[in-house]
Amino acid sequence: MAYTLADLEVLQQWDTPTICNGLEVVVPERRAIGFTTEPMVCIDPKAKPIVGVARVGMIRSTEPPRGKVTDRADWYDYVAKTTDIPTIAVLQDIDGRMGYGAYWGEVQSTIHKSLGCAGCVTNGSFRDLDAWAPGFQMIGGRVGPSHAWVHMVDYGKPVNIFGMQVGHDDVIHADFHGAVVIPADAVRKLPAAIDLVSRREKVILDVCRAPDFSPAKLRAALKSAAEIH
Repeated sequence: MAYTLADLEVLQQWDTPTICNGLEVVVPERRAIGFTTEPMVCIDPKAKPIVGVARVGMIRSTEPPRGKVTDRADWYDYVAKTTDIPTIAVLQDIDGRMGYGAYWGEVQSTIHKSLGCAGCVTNGSFRDLDAWAPGFQMIGGRVGPSHAWVHMVDYGKPVNIFGMQVGHDDVIHADFHGAVVIPADAVRKLPAAIDLVSRREKVILDVCRAPDFSPAKLRAALKSAAEIH
């Protein structure tokens, strides 16, 4: 494995936009891919970011299941943490009307928390905000009241959450801003890249916050920041 639990825990000190900044340095070819691109609803915006490996699945809810139904118990076995690395449930609602019925609520948040899952990223809906499992993070598409016909369609296959393509075991970083996939070989490179971006930004921010700010000083700061490596 290209990273350890300790490597992932280090990344929790930064918000998801900062992780995206670092990825622009480490893997610039992914600058426009690998992250959610629609507004999302976070159940606990003040919580630390969640970082873990993806457990991917698909749901729908606008009509009853047809044909062979995926057993939720099989999904639970798949999600269960089998190493020291936390899992993150990444569920794509594949209905045309995403979030029509909520898979997530008091029961599912409690079950998944007990399985060692750190949270969920979904384009679907969730409910039971006042009875949610404490410490289980949710970054979802919307809040809704009913299950409708929600059921598991499949799991273990790649999914797409608001433009973010995710496969099994992809490293996910998520907070109230949204979520991003971190390539495995980029995990250990991110701290140095984030430090570089932060040092460049500090030069500009210090000038802008100074009482003697001027456009000329900003121009000089921009040039100075670009020369930091």
